[in-house]
Amino acid sequence: MAGSGFESLERCLEKHLPLAELQEVKRVLYGKETRKLDLPSAALEAASRGDFELQGYAFEAAAEQQRKPQTVRVGLVQNRTPLPADTPVVKQVTTLHRRMEAIVEVAATCGVNIICFQEAWTMPFAFCTREKLPWTEFAESAEDGPTTKFCQELARKHGVVVVSPILERDSAHGDVLWNTAVVISSSGAVLGKTRKNHIPRVGDFNESTYYMEGNLGHPVFQTRFGRIAVNICYGRHHPLNWLMYSLNGAEIVFNPSATIGALSESLWPIEARNAAIANHCFTCAINRVGQEHFPNEFTSGDGKKAHRDFGYFYGSSYVAAPDGSRTPGLSRTRDGILVAELDLNLCRQVNDIWGFKRPGLRPAFRPRSWPAAAL
Repeated sequence: MAGSGFESLERCLEKHLPLAELQEVKRVLYGKETRKLDLPSAALEAASRGDFELQGYAFEAAAEQQRKPQTVRVGLVQNRTPLPADTPVVKQVTTLHRRMEAIVEVAATCGVNIICFQEAWTMPFAFCTREKLPWTEFAESAEDGPTTKFCQELARKHGVVVVSPILERDSAHGDVLWNTAVVISSSGAVLGKTRKNHIPRVGDFNESTYYMEGNLGHPVFQTRFGRIAVNICYGRHHPLNWLMYSLNGAEIVFNPSATIGALSESLWPIEARNAAIANHCFTCAINRVGQEHFPNEFTSGDGKKAHRDFGYFYGSSYVAAPDGSRTPGLSRTRDGILVAELDLNLCRQVNDIWGFKRPGLRPAFRPRSWPAAAL
């Protein structure tokens, strides 16, 4: 359990480093400093009452002569499952709905335009167990299930786009299960869905016993606040996954996840940030917090003793920009919402400067009439 009580890297640095050294360390770790947002006092008070963290930062882009700033605020939500895993399914889902209702209320007060919840947010991450009941009972229709209807109400009430990752039951196609994110417009319409493209078979992550790789490709959704995509959890380990969302036009790629300290924490600060740099887009990495204990022991096929949990989820949600800068992370131990103000003009500006995608894609985009020497 080493590290499960460690609040955050940022708090540790702030506690032990003098201000001048702290600023230099943050410059090296995080790139250009992000401006701290002046969030409403009512939102901060509500977050305190609700016992969740609230942070806000802004990324700047250069002023342009022919385009106005394209400013959008995103909200990243991380949370623990508030009830024991053996609580009745409907009670667990309802409790999480109420929790998100309070958090989205605060996000709306902060001017958030697009909000994204963590992977499989309505349930414990039970895919380690390989058991079917009761965990498959959390699965819902992406189009008209109770969670989608709940998120539609949130979207209409607050005028926000909602990204809702759920366990999907596709009743129209043989009751197949998928790990899915539903995208709901600010008017409450279901814009569509995307499915997890890569499924881990690593350690306790036995997810292929529930669902397989998605079959919807790399969809990008046009919202009134910009073009967004959802690269669910394990997809962040695959550079070409990020690239495909970028080539399809995404300006913001959300990465709702559920990942544990012993397995991936050293990778976490690198992958989404590197994807933002390589693909000239904003990336939003979201991870749940806490531990989840299951009624029955399970093994991992690695010779180790059977156990009822698979470690701690370390939170640390953050946003990275195409210029390599990033926000500090949320706590490793607390529920929270990170508000980030983005100027989408930065995507094109960095693309024009660095052009990382151009050399590799040039042969693919070469018109037949162009001679090779012209390239």
